[in-house]
Amino acid sequence: MFVRSLRSHGFSVTPTTTRWLVTAAGLVGMHSREDVREAFRAIVVTTHSQHAKFDELFGRFFSGEIVMALDDVIERLSQRSPLRHVPRIGATDPAESDADSDLDDVVDVVGGSPTERLLDVDFADLSPEEAAEVAALLAAMTWSPSSVRSRRWKAASRGEVPDLRRTMRMLTGPSGDLMPLAFSERRPRERPLIVIADVSGSMERYSEMLLHFVHGAQFRFDTVESFVFSTRLTRITRQLRTRNPTEALALVARTVPDWSGGTRIGEAIGAFNRNWSRRIGSGGPIILIISDGWDTGDPSHLALEMRRLARSAHQVIWLNPLAGHEDFSPQARGMAAALPHVDDLLAGGTARNLVDLIDLLQTASVRRRRVAAQ
Repeated sequence: MFVRSLRSHGFSVTPTTTRWLVTAAGLVGMHSREDVREAFRAIVVTTHSQHAKFDELFGRFFSGEIVMALDDVIERLSQRSPLRHVPRIGATDPAESDADSDLDDVVDVVGGSPTERLLDVDFADLSPEEAAEVAALLAAMTWSPSSVRSRRWKAASRGEVPDLRRTMRMLTGPSGDLMPLAFSERRPRERPLIVIADVSGSMERYSEMLLHFVHGAQFRFDTVESFVFSTRLTRITRQLRTRNPTEALALVARTVPDWSGGTRIGEAIGAFNRNWSRRIGSGGPIILIISDGWDTGDPSHLALEMRRLARSAHQVIWLNPLAGHEDFSPQARGMAAALPHVDDLLAGGTARNLVDLIDLLQTASVRRRRVAAQ
C-alpha cells in the first residue's frame, strides 16, 4: 500500500492522515493523476526535502493500473459514507465495481457531520455555541507525544550493550556455569514542551481556543511549561494544571495583567531566555510559540533572542493563526525576523490545523534542527 511505503520512507502518516488521503481522493476525483498527486502532496509533505522522495514514491505506485484500482475503492467508499460520487476511470457503469473486494486496508471516512464542518471553521468565525463544541472536541482528542532515548539505562533481554554488573551477579546463581550475558538499553522519555503564547489584542479572536489546546497538552506530556505574553511575559503553568478548562482559563485571565494589550515579542522571548531557559530548558525541549507575528518592538532584537532560544531547544515550532489564509505571507516584522530560527511554521486558526500540530508532536523525536537555524 502507498501509505505503508510512505511510513517506511520516513513520512509521518497517522490514521488521521490516511483518512485525509482518502477524503482528498474523493474530492478531487481520480480522473487526473496530477490533481491526485498535488492533493496527496499537500497532506503528506511537510518539508522541502521530502518533495523528491514523495514524487518518486507516487510515480512508483500510481501507474494507470493502480489508479484504476484505487478509483474503484473510492467509489465504494462514497457509497458507504457521505462523500460525493467519484467517477471511475475507463468505466461507464458504476455497477461494474466489485462490492465484495477486500477493503481491510481502507479507513472508513465519515464526512459532512457538524463536527467535521467545525474542524475547518476559523476560530474567529465561531459562535459561542460552536466555540464550546470545538473546545470539547480538542479536549476529547486522543494522542500522545513521541518519546526519545534518555541517558538512563534499563534491563533488557536483547539490549544495545552488555550489562556487566547484572552479568556478574548472575554468576552466583544456578546458571553461573553458563555465564549468560545480561543486556541493557536506554530508557524512553518524553521531551519537555514549552509553550509561549501571544495574548495581545491582535490575537484576541484566537487566544481562548488555542489556550484550550495548551490546557489539554498539560495532561499528555510529562513536563509542560506554559507562558503568555503581550507587553510582558507571565508564567501560567500552575493555573493550567487545574483540571476544569473553564476554571483554568478564568484563572489565567485573572493572572495576566496585560491581556489584549500591545505586542512585544522580542522582549517576551528575551525575558524567557534570561529568567527561565536555564531553569526549565533542560532535556532538549520542544518550544511552541503561538503568535500572529505582529510586533511593535525592534525586529533585530527579536531575531537575536530567537537565535538564542533556538540554541537551547531541540525543535522550535511557530503556530500562526493567519498562516492558513490564502493570502498569508510571512511579511509581518516579527514573523519575518523570527522565521530563520524556526523549524516548523504551521497554521493555527482551525481545529484541523491543531490536528496537524498533533501529528508533528507525535513524530518530533526523529526530527533534527536545520543548519540554518543554528
